Amino acid sequence: MSETRNVVIIGSGCSGHTAALYTARANLKPLVIEGHEPGGQLSMTTLVENFPGFPEGIMGPQLVENMRKQAERFGAEYRMAHLTSADLSQRPFLLHIGHHVVHAQTLIIASGASARWLGLPHEQQLIGHGVSSCATCDGFFFSGKEIVVIGGGDSAMEEALFLTRFASKVTVIHRRDAFRASKIMLERAQKHEKIQFLLDTVVDDVYDVHKHEVTGLKLRNLKSGKVWDFPTSALFLGIGHEPNAKMFEGQLDTDSDGYLKTHNYVFTRVHGVYACGDVQDRRYRQAITAAGTGCMDGVQRLPYKLPALLDTPRDEVVFIAEGERDVKNFVSFVKPKIDEYEELLTTNRIWLERTKGVGTISGKDAIALGVTGPVLRASGVRWDIRKALPYANYKNFEFDVPTGQNGDTYDR
Repeated sequence: MSETRNVVIIGSGCSGHTAALYTARANLKPLVIEGHEPGGQLSMTTLVENFPGFPEGIMGPQLVENMRKQAERFGAEYRMAHLTSADLSQRPFLLHIGHHVVHAQTLIIASGASARWLGLPHEQQLIGHGVSSCATCDGFFFSGKEIVVIGGGDSAMEEALFLTRFASKVTVIHRRDAFRASKIMLERAQKHEKIQFLLDTVVDDVYDVHKHEVTGLKLRNLKSGKVWDFPTSALFLGIGHEPNAKMFEGQLDTDSDGYLKTHNYVFTRVHGVYACGDVQDRRYRQAITAAGTGCMDGVQRLPYKLPALLDTPRDEVVFIAEGERDVKNFVSFVKPKIDEYEELLTTNRIWLERTKGVGTISGKDAIALGVTGPVLRASGVRWDIRKALPYANYKNFEFDVPTGQNGDTYDR
């Protein structure tokens, strides 16, 4: 089974839902592939108190469900599946999703980064109940309590130092007596009065599932073999995250740890492919920053819809804009691409009436552009492949306004 979609979004966390919302409101009918972890990291948390708009906080799963419903309201389609492989050298992009093949004019990668866990017998059952991979998200809940951080790198030191703002004591547990952390970060942690270290030690289990909260750890010293219980109120994992981007290896640029590299916030090196959220953000990893980059991806749909349309049927093309600013953005993208732009500007002018105000766009024979109210379509489209821009044949050019939007028909 094969299908072609305007926009395909990989991932259904905060960034994926936000990208879906913006592209759905632009009438691009995005397809969202939910992936292995529907809802992303928030689906495994409890109370979220640092997402704007919720004075009393909101449960993580409820927040992502609200985001999904909002995107679905405007026409986003969600599919429970995961991406197995992708070919970004083809246009449209070739995606293998489960047993199906999907061709995407635009691809938004919002697949996130999965926290590295210890694999303890009861670890997963206590995520959100004292087991956490995000000090910024959950540190506040353990004010005045003794907590544990696992790890020996910069991530662990950063987590431990941050948690001293809340905890009465932070114990850093590391399996070796040497650290991967940078000298400055390690010294800063070692000098802090609230931080102590347990070295050559590993965690064998976390208690207590029956109480639905963390009460202690089962520890083992790797040199002496000693096993003992260690009381604590929380277990924070500072052993890093694994970006979910392996399916794009060799096709998109990544850093040494596999995070996608972007420029100008969300652009990858492949036109029409964007990345947002934790799959390209190794620093902040917050719900609000993920949503922000998802928004950026969503509003970037217009410029790179142009080259993506090279493989659409030659007799029809639709451009969508939400208002005068989108029209200006369209013009600013077209201008540097066409040498004779100044000539085009004076050749033919099309006025697009909207509910509020008037937007304009110019073109050699006229460029087909649609707005949020009426969706405008151009018939008799011809193509200039060298410039990668569609032009409507001057003699046959007309705008057909769908029934129920506006009774007028625009022509030359």
